[in-house]
Amino acid sequence: MRRPVPVLAAVAGLLASAAVAVLSAAGPAQADVQICEQYGSTTIQGRYVVQNNRWGTTAQQCINVTDNGFSITRQDGQSSTSGAPVSYPSVFLGCHYTNCSPGTNLPMQVSQISSASSSINYNFVGGATYNASYDIWLDPTPKRDGVNQMEIMIWFNRQGSIQPIGSSVGNGTVGGRTWDVWRGNNGGNNVISYVAPSPISSWNFSVLDFINDARNRGAITNSWYLTSIQAGFEPWIGGTGLAVNSFSASVNGGGQPTNPPTSQPTNPPTNPPGGNSCRVAYTANSWNNGYTASVTITNTGSSAINNWSLTYNLPSGQQIGNAWNATVTQSGSAVTARNISWNGNIPPGGTASFGYQGSYSGTYSSPTSFSLNGSPCSRA
Repeated sequence: MRRPVPVLAAVAGLLASAAVAVLSAAGPAQADVQICEQYGSTTIQGRYVVQNNRWGTTAQQCINVTDNGFSITRQDGQSSTSGAPVSYPSVFLGCHYTNCSPGTNLPMQVSQISSASSSINYNFVGGATYNASYDIWLDPTPKRDGVNQMEIMIWFNRQGSIQPIGSSVGNGTVGGRTWDVWRGNNGGNNVISYVAPSPISSWNFSVLDFINDARNRGAITNSWYLTSIQAGFEPWIGGTGLAVNSFSASVNGGGQPTNPPTSQPTNPPTNPPGGNSCRVAYTANSWNNGYTASVTITNTGSSAINNWSLTYNLPSGQQIGNAWNATVTQSGSAVTARNISWNGNIPPGGTASFGYQGSYSGTYSSPTSFSLNGSPCSRA
């Protein structure tokens, strides 16, 4: 399902997530197939799924599915623009709440993707409040069900007094276009939104450009997985006549795999003889009341570190949210980051890295001292 605009929308969205799991079994679509079931879906071209996904209202919504896309033929629900949209009718490649498109090669690890391209053609209408939203979902694991941890939204069109999750963090250039970039968390996942300054009704572009930009902003790493690519609409008020006239997407492998995270280590951290010799680099990117942090541990000793636990204190007012490549817990200001199974060994001269997204109040500052398995580390 989709994660909507302002933060109040997150509550409704999370409640809807369990229901999305009951998407009907996808069957092949013929031209002009009508779907009015709340979570009804079908397939087109033998490779994409089209879903009604009326998750935010009990009012009727119907879509007409064609061989190339779909159109909204009825939309009776209305939502306050300060809350969630009423639905996310869409077409997708990949896996969405256990509903996977036929023959998909997703999830695929970001490091393995050699190219990811897409083409979209929309039909817009007047007199309604909606966005034309293109979604790219990613997760630290090859997840085929439930909520992914990272959502990239491309707003091709915005009509009415609605805005993305979080707050604007400035302009960015992706795919040769300039976007107003927003970042936030809806209570279930992190969101980066790229808002077009004027409507884009048709575009051929590289999905990988947006994934790489999100990675460069510290939101994901190459070890994460692309799970689905989706295109549709989030209507708040009205929307009959909105259409995805055509949609295509292709993801190709050929990159270098990165060892995926699996589970926490069962063995306790152990120190090499003579204790740890370590160095920690802590790099943060802050905006408004949020930030991301990237932490790199370097073993400067002569013996391997087997299973590590990094401890430090955050400045007052900081709270950690989602983390990747480590299990990160916080009690008051005290933070403990423990390796996961695939990055627990740090050879002499080697490194281990992890990161997370957090929030803060007041003026941002970074922690200043770190200990690895109980021994102090120097700062890089």
